[in-house]
Amino acid sequence: MPEAAALPTRKDEAWRYAAVEALQGVALDDWRAIDVAAGEGFSDCLVIVDRDDGRDGTTLQRLRVKIGEGGRCELFAVVAAELYARVEIEVTLGKGAHFEFGGVTVGGRDTVREFVTRVVHAEPEATSNQTVRSVHWGQGTGNFLGTIEVARDAQKTDAAQSFKGLLLEKGASVNAVPQLEIFADDVKCAHGATVGQLDEAARFYMAARGLSPAAARRLLVQAFIGDAFVALEDETARERLMRVALDKLDRHL
Repeated sequence: MPEAAALPTRKDEAWRYAAVEALQGVALDDWRAIDVAAGEGFSDCLVIVDRDDGRDGTTLQRLRVKIGEGGRCELFAVVAAELYARVEIEVTLGKGAHFEFGGVTVGGRDTVREFVTRVVHAEPEATSNQTVRSVHWGQGTGNFLGTIEVARDAQKTDAAQSFKGLLLEKGASVNAVPQLEIFADDVKCAHGATVGQLDEAARFYMAARGLSPAAARRLLVQAFIGDAFVALEDETARERLMRVALDKLDRHL
C-alpha cells in the first residue's frame, strides 16, 4: 500500500495559520486542474456551506489553473462552513492573460476558514486581481495568504491584491500574509491589508433613522463583502454568493 502523505506543519509558510491537525485522513494530493486555452475564458463559483446533516468537519479544495495567451479565468468563492475549510489556488498566466479572484470567508465559533493563493506571472503583459473579505465573530478565524510571483521576463505585469477583515466580536481574528516576489523591472504590483470593526458612526446614523441594530449590521456587512464580487457579471451568481454569506451572518449572530 502507498504511504499516506505527511501532514503539513505550521513551519511551512503556506500553512502558518492552518488547522493542520484537522487534516488527518484528508486527501492532500487531490488537485483540480483548470486549463484555459489561449484566447478563451473560464468562470466558476466555489461555495462551502453547511452540510445537510449539520455536522462539521474539514474541507480542502485545491486548484491548479493554467491560463494560455490572452485567456481569462475568473473564480469567486464563499467559505461559510466547516470547522476547518481551505481553498488553495495556484495560477500560472501566459502572455496577456488575466486572472480574477474574489473571495469571502465568514463564520464564528472556534473555526478556521482560509484562502491561499499563488499567482505566477510567467510571461509578459498579464494581469491579475484578487479581492478577499473576511467577516468573523466568536472565536472564528479568517486567513488569506497570497503570493504574487513575477518572472524575470514577465515585463508589463499588472497585479493587485486587496484584503480587508471585519471583526464583529472580541475573540475573532483574521490573518493576512501578502507576498510579492518580483524579478522583472517594468511592472505594477500592489497589495493592501486592513482589519477593523463596524463603523460606529454609520451604525449610529442608521439607528437614528429607525433601523434596528441587526438590520444596520447586515447592511454594513453586505457593503463590506460586496467588493469581492464586483467583477462577477452574472447577477444571479453574485446574488447567490451574497445570500450564502449573509445567511450565515443571520443564523449565527
